[in-house]
Amino acid sequence: MKRILMAASALVVVGGAAFAGGYTAPVTEAPVPTPVAPMPAANANWDGFYLGAQLGYGDPNGELKTDGAFGGLHAGYMKDYGSWVLGGELATSAADMKTRDVGKVKNFTDLKVLAGIPSGKWLTYGTLGASYIKGDLNGESISDTVPLVGVGVKYQVNDQWIVGAEADYRKGSSFDGTDGSINLPTIGATASYRF
Repeated sequence: MKRILMAASALVVVGGAAFAGGYTAPVTEAPVPTPVAPMPAANANWDGFYLGAQLGYGDPNGELKTDGAFGGLHAGYMKDYGSWVLGGELATSAADMKTRDVGKVKNFTDLKVLAGIPSGKWLTYGTLGASYIKGDLNGESISDTVPLVGVGVKYQVNDQWIVGAEADYRKGSSFDGTDGSINLPTIGATASYRF
């Protein structure tokens, strides 16, 4: 009987010690999330035809020393190759470049190829082409085709509308068979509708 009492006492002491603090759930630490770099925005798609208008300012020098505003219409097509864009554009502009010397520019038509690199909704590009310029020199109507180079940027507002800015430079010597030359830098803003 003595042994039973000692065993019971031991069981009560051990059992009481076990229940003294109550049940404690095991502690597990929450996993620490690994930071994820944000995905870069996908480039906009530049494929398709577009029509639009341009407005800007030109400051020719050479024999046709004039400056003033121009405005007109343009049409083009761009093909998106993923990491670069290639296209062509035809633009015609009427000019109000007042005479400072003996000549003035009345209008010009540009035919150009553009190549650019897209970044999100932006397209940075360069152009190369030709410009047909009509003007007056000493009261006589003159016209000629000269080389054209340019740089620009376009921004795709949504799937239909594109806005941009472009700087172009046209240069020709012996303009229309004369001894005169023309340097025609222009800067302008564009708005185009894609379809």
